[in-house]
Amino acid sequence: MTNILAPGLYIVATPIGNLGDLSPRASQILLSADIVAVEDSRVTAGLFRHLGAKGRMTPYHDHNADAVRPGLIARMASEAVALVSDAGTPLISDPGFKLVRDARAAGHTVTTIPGPCAAVAALTLAGLPTDRFFFLGFLPSKLHARAEAIAEVAAIRATLILYESGPRLGAALAALAEGLGDREAAVAREITKKFEECVTGTLTELAARYADAPPRGEIVIIVAPPGEAAPATAEDGDTALAEALTRLPPAKAAGEVAKKLGLDRKALYARAMAMKAE
Repeated sequence: MTNILAPGLYIVATPIGNLGDLSPRASQILLSADIVAVEDSRVTAGLFRHLGAKGRMTPYHDHNADAVRPGLIARMASEAVALVSDAGTPLISDPGFKLVRDARAAGHTVTTIPGPCAAVAALTLAGLPTDRFFFLGFLPSKLHARAEAIAEVAAIRATLILYESGPRLGAALAALAEGLGDREAAVAREITKKFEECVTGTLTELAARYADAPPRGEIVIIVAPPGEAAPATAEDGDTALAEALTRLPPAKAAGEVAKKLGLDRKALYARAMAMKAE
């Protein structure tokens, strides 16, 4: 017997491998929902078989989302609509955020049922800093676009999390090493499954390991943040002061540069006055 759910949208996290990770609350929502929007009905059908039920499913994925979304939003006025991805937490690297956005705009209740997420699970396995992290999803497949994407995040002082496929893993690791430097990293795969593993090393070491031996399964790459930046020099201070003096008086320019570069404010002020006099 299922419980009657209030109308609205229910975002349901599902297992990333081990079906035992499906929470009792997630099970109850899936069994009680009027309709479950799924990425691939064949995948979610397996989850329903685990629950001993036949799910009421409708496809919702990249290729049909724009066409299907209005109908789902309309149904939320009187029905409980659940959203799942093939594995893990919906909205992470999938089109679900637009459904949430439009459901809120229509005044419908949106409820999240949290659970497994491959990005966070891999972060806990990697043994790299977790106080700040940045999720990139999948890198572009084309070389130039991939290099640009890596360059954009090179200076971010946070652990990076990426998804990747087995055949592209070696090339992705090599590109990361070239664009970020040889940072510490980890490759996690088959998380929660029988052959779960997390291999650590530098980006160069990992790129060499997987260059000719692409692994199977869902893969997450974790990359350590950049090392500490080199201390600012007097020349750095002069360059920053020259720019700041174009828009600020000497005292404020010295204060701004001191805060930005970690240099002595009094010395910067004296230098600013000298630069103004030149």
